[in-house]
Amino acid sequence: MADAASRLKGLVEQLLGTPLPVRIRAWDGSQAGPPGAPTLVVHNRRALRHLLWKPGELGLARAWVAGDLSVDGDLYTALDLLSGFIWERDDDARTLAQALRDPEFRSAVRGLLVLAGPPLPPAPPREEARRPRRGLHTKHSDRRAVSHHYDVGNDFYELVLGPSMVYSCAYWPAPPPRGTLEQAQHDKLELVSRKLALEPGRRLLDVGCGWGSMAVHAARDHGVSVVGITLSQEQAAYARKRVADEGLTDRVEIRVQDYRDVTDGPYDAISSIGMAEHVGSERYLEYATVLHRLLEPGGRLLNHQIARRPQRDEASYRVDAFIDAYVFPDGELAPLGTTVSLLERSGFEVRDVESLREHYGLTLRRWVANLEAGWDRAVSLAGPGRARVWLLYMAASALAFEHNRIGVNQVLAVKTPESGTSGLPLRARTWN
Repeated sequence: MADAASRLKGLVEQLLGTPLPVRIRAWDGSQAGPPGAPTLVVHNRRALRHLLWKPGELGLARAWVAGDLSVDGDLYTALDLLSGFIWERDDDARTLAQALRDPEFRSAVRGLLVLAGPPLPPAPPREEARRPRRGLHTKHSDRRAVSHHYDVGNDFYELVLGPSMVYSCAYWPAPPPRGTLEQAQHDKLELVSRKLALEPGRRLLDVGCGWGSMAVHAARDHGVSVVGITLSQEQAAYARKRVADEGLTDRVEIRVQDYRDVTDGPYDAISSIGMAEHVGSERYLEYATVLHRLLEPGGRLLNHQIARRPQRDEASYRVDAFIDAYVFPDGELAPLGTTVSLLERSGFEVRDVESLREHYGLTLRRWVANLEAGWDRAVSLAGPGRARVWLLYMAASALAFEHNRIGVNQVLAVKTPESGTSGLPLRARTWN
């Protein structure tokens, strides 16, 4: 009988109809596949049962998070080689039903069932988010989703993000990767501040304020008064301490508050940095309308948001299974054009759009390097499963930005008054 790796490689290639681009090392120590390629390590038969019970990305994610599957070699290269099997395959029920009509496919499935052992479904890792019983993007479900992602522990986030504690893409000089992550994050906050024309006497609302980095920067370096809101108790506690340590309690207020509950406008400017991805497509027009209402006439919104590529059939869009289950429950990405249209429908005049796609790939690689360098401490802080979630999520996301599967954009919009005076210079981008 062939060793486990050879059997597994043959069955998977029979199932997929194409050679595997990586090596396989099985639980019995056997190996098979192209020499020199990254190695997919299948630590036990349970990894196969994860895949058989949840074919596709979610099964792979469960096996990875549980520690039943790992990569020996460069993770980026392995994910790049496997991208066609993970993100670019159609694994819906109709496609699977069609595949099961193929005798070769059915034979491969039977072989994998035998190799996997007792056909009992393994329990999902405890890091997997529990699905909501009620509608998405209610205030309750949003609080739960934010807590799942952000209340992992501030020490863990410090290890990954570095001293800046900014959880959005940095703004790198050309050519990259000159400079430190901290300087690049400072430059991003400064870019936002200049686009919003922040200056003493003005009032800023920072929606999704995270650990307070933008609020502190705006108050300390530009003299504005800031209200920062978040749904995370841990973020708010950390941000309040930072504000106090900087001596800015007279100018910065941090609240645990839903954007729908903010009633103390008007504000001169609003920053929304990495927040809108949590809002959801059904709520986005409401979100934009609330922000428009909270601004003074002539006030500016800087919306920094990840975007996906548009699909020919937008109704077929599905949230990424791994991200939804382990990273951002209930998060949704929209094409840039959709976001711009909804901002305009809410009353905004969109004045500038800047893509920072390549900047996010560079940032994520720095975060991955931080995590790998502090791996033992990360495991002690968040547990091995959560650390594996973050490693996979950030490495895969870096590749997604680099290969233009997703992007990130800063959209500058104005609540232009009836007079038509936008307050922007005739030649835009003076902030650069």
